Amino acid sequence: MNDEKFELLYKKAKDAMNKSYSPYSKFKVGAALLTKSGKIYTGTNIENASYGLSMCAERTAIFKAVSDGEKDFETLVVIGDTDKPISPCGACRQVIAEFGVDEVILTNLKKDFKEMSVEDLLPYGFSGEELDDKNTNS
Repeated sequence: MNDEKFELLYKKAKDAMNKSYSPYSKFKVGAALLTKSGKIYTGTNIENASYGLSMCAERTAIFKAVSDGEKDFETLVVIGDTDKPISPCGACRQVIAEFGVDEVILTNLKKDFKEMSVEDLLPYGFSGEELDDKNTNS
């Protein structure tokens, strides 16, 4: 990833992080998703007193993009106030894999970063191919 693109997505993700609704955990996360058409979608974590109803920043950004008709993604940057680059939860990893984001950059407020592929994030992940196999055998 080039420095200019990283800086832009980092800033967008950090701005999104600052909009977090996290009154319970106080753990703010932001994400910025670059589509192959050049649009950027941001997301932040949104908590709920019933924790299972909360939404992560990564999924918020991806779902916003998909709801706008975007399905081809280039780069996702995720930021949190962590010692090392932040790590997405399992649900986010599955959604990232579902939509085949080409490049995932995990970072923190110190700009430490880790570039990852979907395969690195979710080795041996579940995909629609398993479902396709079931549908063709019936």
